Amino acid sequence: MRLRELVESCAAQLIEAKVSFGHGTDNAMDEAAWLVLWCLGLPLDTPLDGGNEVPDETYDSPEPADPNSIALGRTVTPKEQAKVSNLINQRIALRKPAAYLTNEAWLQGVSFYVDERSIVPRSLIAETLVQGDLDYWLNESAQKILDLCTGNGSLSVIAAMVYPESHVIGSDISAAALEVASINVLRHDLSDRIKLIVSDGLGATELLAEGPFELILCNPPYVNSQSMAQLPAEYRAEPELALAGGADGMDFVRTLLRDVVTHLAPGGILVLEIGHERQYFEAAFPALSPVWLETSAGEDQVLLLSREALLSFGLSASLQ
Repeated sequence: MRLRELVESCAAQLIEAKVSFGHGTDNAMDEAAWLVLWCLGLPLDTPLDGGNEVPDETYDSPEPADPNSIALGRTVTPKEQAKVSNLINQRIALRKPAAYLTNEAWLQGVSFYVDERSIVPRSLIAETLVQGDLDYWLNESAQKILDLCTGNGSLSVIAAMVYPESHVIGSDISAAALEVASINVLRHDLSDRIKLIVSDGLGATELLAEGPFELILCNPPYVNSQSMAQLPAEYRAEPELALAGGADGMDFVRTLLRDVVTHLAPGGILVLEIGHERQYFEAAFPALSPVWLETSAGEDQVLLLSREALLSFGLSASLQ
């Protein structure tokens, strides 16, 4: 069996089993390719299209054979097929995100360790950082950044990469999630620039001492209770604490907007992800007119609020 044939066979199994996607891939073919390539120890960018001939390794050219071409054409051994089959069977039987099986996830081209202690990194805020969408709002560049609800630390790491002069605080209510974040901070050699703090929202007094911040990022628990009840098993395999946002999904956001002004420097901004909950956000905060940022998922899932905008609406008082 050739590599592509194996991937196609695995994709068919995933489709037949009706697994759910959304943790790094959104379709069976991509997920099967990810699992097969990872299982065989091949680069995840190995092309699956092309010729089927294995390059002749006895040729006279001084250039080595392209390993991707070799991977394309070679036959997958029965032993390798059994190894892949075991992984695909786990994916189907356990209904866990593939990232939990491989202990790796990618966000904006950056690799992160992940396990069941934190949700799989997929925040759309990462796009706004990498694309430079926030630069207009930041005077020069962000010197102090807070990544609230950091989970496995992916946004903290990406923010530190995008703003190389910055000092980043990653905070989360879950000490277990911060254990995962610490692995990623070390993995990317950012221990001197990223500090991790256990905090229930903005409640830790240490956050006041570290601020004020020019940029606060927050991908909070925002899934409303009705949606939580309908989540596929793959999402229920993630920590509920990182997903559930109460009846309308806005429980955490209400507290955040009540307290965030005191943590923002003059000219500072809050970038907040709310997923598919825009209608609930607007119903909860009708006086606000946020800037909606364009992402690959549309223009209604990530919003931006300046400190001045928050102050002008008097949220600190009205949300008490």
